[in-house]
Amino acid sequence: MISLKASEIRELSPDDIIKRLQEARQELFNLRFQHATGALENTSRLKLVRRELARLMTVQGDQAQEQQEGGTR
Repeated sequence: MISLKASEIRELSPDDIIKRLQEARQELFNLRFQHATGALENTSRLKLVRRELARLMTVQGDQAQEQQEGGTR
């Protein structure tokens, strides 16, 4: 998974954001599992994936809020 900036995520469709959220959650699960078993070599990847997940969730929430407000922003 390639890390995206928030501005790049805003350009994605809601379906693409959902897909990337699922991928990020799966990757985070795998990284946590590797970390717990001592198999993770690049621990900084945990931080990057958590931040990516937070960006995706933030943009998804912003889009949902805009949709509720009728797109007036």
